[in-house]
Amino acid sequence: MGERQRGGEGRDTGPAPGEAPLSYGDRRLRFGREAEEAAAAYLRSRGWRLLGQNVRIGRGELDLIVRRGPVLAFVEVKARRSARCGAPEDAVSWHKRRQVARLAELWMAARPWALRGVGEVRFDIVAVDAAPLPAAVRHLPAAFTCDG
Repeated sequence: MGERQRGGEGRDTGPAPGEAPLSYGDRRLRFGREAEEAAAAYLRSRGWRLLGQNVRIGRGELDLIVRRGPVLAFVEVKARRSARCGAPEDAVSWHKRRQVARLAELWMAARPWALRGVGEVRFDIVAVDAAPLPAAVRHLPAAFTCDG
């Protein structure tokens, strides 16, 4: 998943000569962005049309908004570098599920035209396991409901 893969195991071993090392926060942000890109590419390869990525609504953000035929899905992307802390999807807390549902309601209310032809609205999770290389991407359709 890294932009630059070096080293015997194909892992990013750090900055190239002359580059400043990234801070922990910058590495986390980059890892998250790369996971979202991998999730978007995975869904597109399976016929989903990307309507939005990193969509800011107030203080919240929807990772991905996708559509395939009559299905509109709001997708939360979670990634893990190892299995030590559990599966990526386990990190989508009840609070986060409720937040995604509220943000989705606001997004739909502001864009009624986007609902034309939609027969199903659902909340999916895309889990990215980066421990094996290449990263394993799993799509969990209808992973949660608007109740969290």
